[in-house]
Amino acid sequence: MVAAAAVIVSLVFLFVPGGRGHLLRAYLMGYMVCFGFAGGGLCMLMLQYVSGGKWGLLLRRPLEAMSRTLPLVALLLVPILFFMKHLYQWAAFPNAKETAEAYARGLMTQEQMLTANSKHAMLNPTAAVVLSAIIFLVFLTIMALLNKWSLERDQDPEAGTQESYDRWRIKFENLSGIGILIYVILMTAGAILWIKSLDVTWYSSIYGLQFLVGQGYQVLALSILSVILLSRFEPMKTLLRTTEQHDLGKFAFAFTMLNIYLCFAEFLIIWSGNVPDEIPWYLARIQGGWWVICSLDFICHWLIPFVLLLSRDLKRNKTKMVWLAGWMIFARCLDMFWLIEPNFKDAAGNLHLTNNLGILAYITVPVAVLSVWGAYYLTELMKRPLMNVNDPHLEEILEPEHAH
Repeated sequence: MVAAAAVIVSLVFLFVPGGRGHLLRAYLMGYMVCFGFAGGGLCMLMLQYVSGGKWGLLLRRPLEAMSRTLPLVALLLVPILFFMKHLYQWAAFPNAKETAEAYARGLMTQEQMLTANSKHAMLNPTAAVVLSAIIFLVFLTIMALLNKWSLERDQDPEAGTQESYDRWRIKFENLSGIGILIYVILMTAGAILWIKSLDVTWYSSIYGLQFLVGQGYQVLALSILSVILLSRFEPMKTLLRTTEQHDLGKFAFAFTMLNIYLCFAEFLIIWSGNVPDEIPWYLARIQGGWWVICSLDFICHWLIPFVLLLSRDLKRNKTKMVWLAGWMIFARCLDMFWLIEPNFKDAAGNLHLTNNLGILAYITVPVAVLSVWGAYYLTELMKRPLMNVNDPHLEEILEPEHAH
């Protein structure tokens, strides 16, 4: 219902000045947040299998449900690939001849023309479709195996024995270990293709890792939100004890700090280097009205979660953690807006509503996309029992709690 209402409102922007461009950009923003949940959920699931621990048993079903939304996320990518020439310069001018013509007509700067020509091997429409297909083919294969084995593990005739535990643990570890490496490589390629290449001249050696940590940030927020809301009822009511909730809060705090470190370190290196080829990306995001958005991103995305998660009592309070997890998801959406919109020429004058109602698409379109994804996620979450019964950590969680 929320998605339908948001779609109807979004259609209005087709008839306002600049609205169509904002619709596509806003769709990309909503899509990348959904991809972060689905792909990040798969990566976090593999991380749990190779690291072990009770925390993963609590989050395993939500993470599996997130990973099973990958088919929907793959389908949602189709409009972006179909209309890519309206988003990416390299797609609008896919060869050297067309970039030269665009430069002559003032549609590209000389730096954009030269950079686009040097990156055409990866950044061209055909390569974009092929790379996207490879990314989702690999991710869907890993997702299908992990989810299939999870059910087979619980139905194992030898369930509850040490032999069964060891056999399945080794099987999951073998796939997840190499799977994480493959995921990081392909996710980095996808982040470069779908987001970073919006500015064809921008480059960053740490961008993939930043995106990976951002995915962990938002996945943990949604996972914590899910298990706390589910703890109103059994079996999660018994299984989510104060100790486990505290551990999840500390895990979220670790990702918040890592997120801060990576983003600030990149900014500090570029600021100290002061190289003309690197600083325009930041100048576009801190000049004029974008300084307000930059400040809000810093406060919402980093400062508030960091300060609040320092509190031991807050991490153990279910109500406060629900609100904070929801806030972190909102902050991730704001951060994605800060990453996407300033890449476009008209971005400098887009932070107002006068003759620019299309900018509101950045609210309605992501709400529509995230609502569709959220409904599918909840549907997948309800398809399976909330606990893996053939896991030795289940006995540990069921033991009496001694922490206060």
